[in-house]
Amino acid sequence: MDTLASSDHVIVVGAGLAGWRFVEALRREGCESELTLIGDEVDAPYDRPPLSKNVLVGKWDLAKATLATPELIEKNHVTMRLGVSATGLDVAHSTVHLGDGSSVAGSHVVIASGTRARRLPFSADDRIHTIRRLDDIRRLNKDLASLDSGSPVGIIGGGFIGAEAATALRTRGYRPIVFEVASRPLEGVLGEEVSTWLMGLAQGADVELRVEQKIGDVTESPGGLRISFDDGTDEEVGALIVGVGVQTNVEWLASSGLILDNGVVVDEHLLASDRVAAIGDVARFAWPNVTGTESVRIEHWEVANGHASALAKYWMTGESSTQLMVPYFWSDQYGKKIQMLGHPRPDDEVQRVSGSDDEGKWLALYSRNGVVSGIVTLSNPRALMLSKPLLEDPVTLANALERAPWAS
Repeated sequence: MDTLASSDHVIVVGAGLAGWRFVEALRREGCESELTLIGDEVDAPYDRPPLSKNVLVGKWDLAKATLATPELIEKNHVTMRLGVSATGLDVAHSTVHLGDGSSVAGSHVVIASGTRARRLPFSADDRIHTIRRLDDIRRLNKDLASLDSGSPVGIIGGGFIGAEAATALRTRGYRPIVFEVASRPLEGVLGEEVSTWLMGLAQGADVELRVEQKIGDVTESPGGLRISFDDGTDEEVGALIVGVGVQTNVEWLASSGLILDNGVVVDEHLLASDRVAAIGDVARFAWPNVTGTESVRIEHWEVANGHASALAKYWMTGESSTQLMVPYFWSDQYGKKIQMLGHPRPDDEVQRVSGSDDEGKWLALYSRNGVVSGIVTLSNPRALMLSKPLLEDPVTLANALERAPWAS
């Protein structure tokens, strides 16, 4: 491939973590090309995980989550086109069409358009909150400010965002009620056994968790919102948050000719075509790991960061990293920290090898066909990091139990 030259113009669509980190990575690699960063939010690029972990609880103000300060924007010599959506991509001419009727033509395009919070078809949808953007937090805080201390706030979805929101609301003196459709939160992500171990966390943090909740509709009421359940009952809440996953932002690529399959399909270099790449949450990529190579789309902060660095290096040098990427994510909820390495499937075998519920911390290994496929811990970060080598090369479960690096 031809490496980037100073005469090139790289257009990055998506002003989130992946897009901004790619800009920084290109400049670190010595890139002198023209750079344009396009984002549909008016805010400069910021970090999303702190929104539910730090900003909502009040530990951080909104500005602290900012990644691209005016000084960093100037340092990285990037043209910012914020507050405008991409509406189309002409792959042959590396041209991005925008919602304001203008277009940006370049030599290379990076798709980092990420995902958006999934909404549900309720009658009072415009009164229901999500937690994905800075504007979401501004709007939610305005709604919460009108409520008395101890007011009930509903949360639909007991996954990571829902649990983190409930934790923040409880800390702020509200009465969060979590409504989960499954029999256990996180069962579809962490599997039946691990989700069972985590069931008691909400109660321990004085948060009401209701499972197997089938909601028919949400309507406005004099006191806020009324949640109507399929069994004929209802619940009044002062405010309501929905945390039920995300959708990929790929609609603007419908006529591009790129392969779209739960994201933008890319090759081992993160390329969707000769001069178009996709990174971060929106990329569906071939992931070599200790159990083989899988086609995956992973919504992790670390993956977005890694993609940005890997693509920048490839476009600047033609070199690709040969080191296995080990995905990592964490969630601070109910006074505990859940951390995971790898990307195990919910139906992988799992064995808790250290700690217990009574201790309030533990470590468990996932395995597939006898090979360790993931590591999950509860409030045991040191043991997790000590165990990371189990995912850097194929290790059998038997060998992992014999080595027991978490006990070092």
